[in-house]
Amino acid sequence: MPMKQEKLEQFRVMLTQKIAELLEDAGKTVSEMTVAKENFPDPNDRASLESDRNFELRIRDRERKLIAKMQEAIRRIDDGTFGKCDNCGGPISEKRLLARPVTTQCIDCKVKQEKIEKLLGE
Repeated sequence: MPMKQEKLEQFRVMLTQKIAELLEDAGKTVSEMTVAKENFPDPNDRASLESDRNFELRIRDRERKLIAKMQEAIRRIDDGTFGKCDNCGGPISEKRLLARPVTTQCIDCKVKQEKIEKLLGE
């Protein structure tokens, strides 16, 4: 049974808001990194700052990838494939979509995929 349009719109709003939040955070990170030109004579302080910056950049990179997945989920809402499993074509439960709206697999197919990956050592 296809998802109702009202529910699809709720997912669209949720995804759009989350994308906006992540982009705002990314903008803050860029401005903080360009403004903060501290000079640390102590190599340990400098190393700590660099480590913090690298960590922040890794987080932002993961968020960038998540934004792309969210944009893809919005495209699936538009083309009518949101909530359908890519593997079996069956419905993805609303509970699963609420927990992870970017998912493209139902729980059964995801479990199978993870078991195969574990067996192959990936």
